[in-house]
Amino acid sequence: MSDPYSGTVRGGNAPLRWMSTAVKHKEEEEVDCISLTASGEKTYSCDERGKDFTKAEHLKTHQLIHSGVKPYSCDLCGKSFTLAGNLKKHKIIHSGVKAYTCDLCGKSFTQAFSLQTHQLIHSGVKAYTCDLCGKSFTWAGSFKRHQLTHSGVKAYNCDLCGKSFTQAGSLKAHQLIHIKAYTCDLCGKSFTHAGSLQTHQLIHSGVKAYTCDLCGKSFTHAGSLKRHQLIHSGVKAYTCDLCGKSFTQAVSLKTHQLIHSGVKAYTCDLCGKSFTWAGSLQTHQLIHSGVKAYTCDLCGKSFSHAVSLKRHQLIHSGVKVYTCDLCGKSFNRTGSLKRHQLIHSGIKAYTCDLCGKSFTWVGSLKTHQLIHSGVKAYTCDLCGKSFTQAVNLQTHQLIHSGVKAYTCDLCGKSFTQAVSLQTHKLIHSGVKAYTCDLCGKSFTHAGGLKTHQLSHSGVKAYSCDQSRW
Repeated sequence: MSDPYSGTVRGGNAPLRWMSTAVKHKEEEEVDCISLTASGEKTYSCDERGKDFTKAEHLKTHQLIHSGVKPYSCDLCGKSFTLAGNLKKHKIIHSGVKAYTCDLCGKSFTQAFSLQTHQLIHSGVKAYTCDLCGKSFTWAGSFKRHQLTHSGVKAYNCDLCGKSFTQAGSLKAHQLIHIKAYTCDLCGKSFTHAGSLQTHQLIHSGVKAYTCDLCGKSFTHAGSLKRHQLIHSGVKAYTCDLCGKSFTQAVSLKTHQLIHSGVKAYTCDLCGKSFTWAGSLQTHQLIHSGVKAYTCDLCGKSFSHAVSLKRHQLIHSGVKVYTCDLCGKSFNRTGSLKRHQLIHSGIKAYTCDLCGKSFTWVGSLKTHQLIHSGVKAYTCDLCGKSFTQAVNLQTHQLIHSGVKAYTCDLCGKSFTQAVSLQTHKLIHSGVKAYTCDLCGKSFTHAGGLKTHQLSHSGVKAYSCDQSRW
């Protein structure tokens, strides 16, 4: 290796000539940095940090750190070091040999010191406690890094996005986000770390080795199981200051708080709809692709998203575990129960500007407003009947299929739709809740009452086109 200070070539382990000039103190300076301990021993102190040493050569070696010069470079990765000994220890990493193994967990390390540091984890001792927040740490280094968070100083800035960090290591880790060098051969997804790619590839294996003892749900990763188990604990320690909603995980709270910010930075190029989260935009864009890769084995209905298929399959299970306390009606999903309970509140906050009709849900208002537009964009290929909504067309097309999957247990009559069966069952109940104010006649369905009331109006809107003989 070329010596930039002496102009000579020397081996990596040879003493450097510049150490005697750049680091060695003059005689009077050596006197200033020497002090005596209580036992009369000499100690040598570093002027930069105040660190003490028992030998002068140890102080000189230490002062090389402050010089910033790193003359020893690794041939394999280019990393540089101040001392030759540090380079030797570093090269063990490239050898792949991990000779020091933990007896408790089997984890191996390249250096004995790393093993000793690791074993502190198993001891459970956290001797370093922060006076400001009470958080404890196993290692002094972790404690010092933590204290920087309280200082509020973020001296390390990312040149690409401007984000600041309290530690240089955090900045380096962040900068990897901008570079995704590891790509999955199966789906093309890229990652910043090789470990993240390996973890991701477990998804494609289909192996879910971690199972919840309480509900039997399985997961690919141990971390996912741990997060899931928080649901069963019922503990929601993270609460939103703005709305009081609580969450089992801190990351869920942070994600939720974006809603209150009102910022929707992710916009769909096809329809202009904006979203708070990038993931929501990606999920939405599947709608425009027209691809419905998830199909129900029981009825053949297809969906763009796996979660939509799972929700749909609850219909076939017949299990309705969410019951309304006010009317006893049950639902497959907790969200459906919450929407239903708005009916009992009597609040209809969404009003149509054209006709004044009010609705409990904003979705119902939007659906209603399609009626005023007069546009019926969804047409049946078999009979030509048109509808304002795609769902109405799908419901209509069941008539042409001839399939009547919903049968009444009492009389055996079958229906194309579940709602038609529910309406029919009211006949067997004998309940006639709709009564005419003029004559007192009662009806099972609201539609029957409306039809009846026309007889009192005297209006006969339907005339026969054929002449009487």
